[in-house]
Amino acid sequence: MTPSPDHPGEAMPQFKMHATGVEGVTEGTERMEVSMGPHHPSTHGVFRMDVELEGETITKLKPVFGYLHRNHEKIAESTSYLGSMPYTDRLDYFNSMTNNWAYALSVEKLAGIEVPERAEYIRVITAELTRLQNHVSLIGFLVQDMGALGTPLMYAFRERERILDLFESLSGARMMCNFMRFGGCRCDVSADWIKQAQSVVEAFPQFLDEFEALISENEVLMARSQHVGILKPELAIDAGVAGPVLRATGVNYDLRKVDGYGIYDRFQFRVPLGDHGDVYDRYMIRVLEMRESVKILQQALAEIPNGDYVNPKAKLRGFRPPPGEAYGRIEAPKGELGFYLISDGSPKPYRYRVRPPSLINLTILEDMCLGQTIADAVIILGSIDIVLGEVDR
Repeated sequence: MTPSPDHPGEAMPQFKMHATGVEGVTEGTERMEVSMGPHHPSTHGVFRMDVELEGETITKLKPVFGYLHRNHEKIAESTSYLGSMPYTDRLDYFNSMTNNWAYALSVEKLAGIEVPERAEYIRVITAELTRLQNHVSLIGFLVQDMGALGTPLMYAFRERERILDLFESLSGARMMCNFMRFGGCRCDVSADWIKQAQSVVEAFPQFLDEFEALISENEVLMARSQHVGILKPELAIDAGVAGPVLRATGVNYDLRKVDGYGIYDRFQFRVPLGDHGDVYDRYMIRVLEMRESVKILQQALAEIPNGDYVNPKAKLRGFRPPPGEAYGRIEAPKGELGFYLISDGSPKPYRYRVRPPSLINLTILEDMCLGQTIADAVIILGSIDIVLGEVDR
């Protein structure tokens, strides 16, 4: 501390001057520590980044979370298998349908429960509708993080509302759907619901065309996102990153193709890949994945068969899977979502563990931000697509 020139009797902070070795940092610039957050839940969640800067260049970044921890896994170990289904809604609260599916898949593996064909189609339809509303919302938030207030986000939410209306008419809830059951779904889809879903899906490509014309070649978006927050494929693989963030680096890995869970092997669709692994690639991957989801939905809605929507032999009351362990995983909108279960033959899981894509993908935030400016850190975080309900289980 040194005397303040304005108030000689008071001390003034003295910044340390040192070179960091980070590209773009000039020797002799002032070192500063900045705490960004915790943010309001209406952003990416209650989350903080502790950032060290040399000028405006990031030399160190530490993600800080835990503000929303709700003990999800221990709660699940003290309740019934079915009783945990509504809790999965609250993990990635944007995508309750896919949360339900991943958990149901794990229990079905554990207990050897078969799923009727019609139920498999319903699961694919709800999952791909979920992917559409997740990706379009992420793009709206990302562009808003860059300073485009209003229009893109409102366009995105207009389309999201149409999908949430479908979920509400089907499950009774817009977001916390609690829809999947072991061996199928809680209720069937009607012929009228199928027609409404087809109407939403058929209109979606035109919306995507308009949305891309509005923002994909926007000079500000391209300048802010290209060659920013680059993630190398080797690091992405080593860190266990999955989903659009991984595929933006050029790694061809999609569980719908790798595992072929459900009935995804029946549908024709591509897996879009990026070239550079930057923010722009992560944006474009979401756009292209939405176009592929539309293709899957068109096929599934046209081919859905008659039959049971849940396995009539699957017991819901007094459910006791045999002793053993199982891991079920799906390609959720944010990446690989998995549930690891151990049964000791009782009505409650002996061990219940979630593999959340938001947490895994967040671990490489510092690597993508080093050498970038503090303004870039905001959009790099946005391009990862995290939800703190999933991080702070």
